[in-house]
Amino acid sequence: MSEVTTSGTWTAITPTPPNVSGLNTGHIAWGTPAGGGGKSGYSFSGRTIEVKSDGTEVTLGTFTHQNFPIYGGGVDQFDVDLVVRIRFEEDVEDREFSFRFHHFETPNDGPTPDDEVDLPTRVSPESVTIDGEEYAAVITGFKRNGEIVNKFHSPENGSNSADIVAVLSRVGAPDVVITGVCHKGGVKYTQADEYVEIVNQGTAHADISGWLLHADDPGQNFTFPPATTLRAGQRIRVYTNEVHAEWGGYSYGSGRAVWNDKGDTAYLVDAEGAAVFDYGYGTEAP
Repeated sequence: MSEVTTSGTWTAITPTPPNVSGLNTGHIAWGTPAGGGGKSGYSFSGRTIEVKSDGTEVTLGTFTHQNFPIYGGGVDQFDVDLVVRIRFEEDVEDREFSFRFHHFETPNDGPTPDDEVDLPTRVSPESVTIDGEEYAAVITGFKRNGEIVNKFHSPENGSNSADIVAVLSRVGAPDVVITGVCHKGGVKYTQADEYVEIVNQGTAHADISGWLLHADDPGQNFTFPPATTLRAGQRIRVYTNEVHAEWGGYSYGSGRAVWNDKGDTAYLVDAEGAAVFDYGYGTEAP
């Protein structure tokens, strides 16, 4: 475990929208204001955190999108590069990790006017050596209102923030884990909205074709279909009887509840039958 301090600067924007300002600072802005709210832009605020090399997720910093109506000069999608500087307590110099944010400036008069921010690549190309092992930083999502999501939706006419959640992971390997079980659904009787959340915290993509998710009871097995790849940093959910495309679209298709309301264990097994991960949930977890 190491205490680190983070900070960040925005270093590039491609292709370039009009009226860009703030390159190589902690706040970058763009566009010609279409109203009284000013330009749109990103900022990053660092913090002091405890970082572990055991897959524990930490908040790397806070990402903010100042989202106002602008004229974009015909450039509505572009990439914005962020360099996060991390000062490990035992170092005299900062370590730099770079990430790319993909921005979609959606039409304000469309059915989904919220702008979208995504991460096309979640693994930093830079690494750090800890106890002889090489590690890279992997962003596993945007945390807002207590929920970690893959893509950040930013409502118009305001300042919208989310914590950037990341892990330090060994270079060159996937690391697929269960991070949560929503075992008490809100849908009466069937609890169709129950789900298990699975994340690849590793630096490499994982082929999870044929992997099994189960609760150790008959009829509670879900098998991932052929050609299923869990990208590095990607977060998915397997629902009891709902389909959510933004979480991968996976569902047991069960007309009754799968997960014990009082608690139990969720198991993840690979295609060869080897145990990958188990996750105890609820008050009666073993």
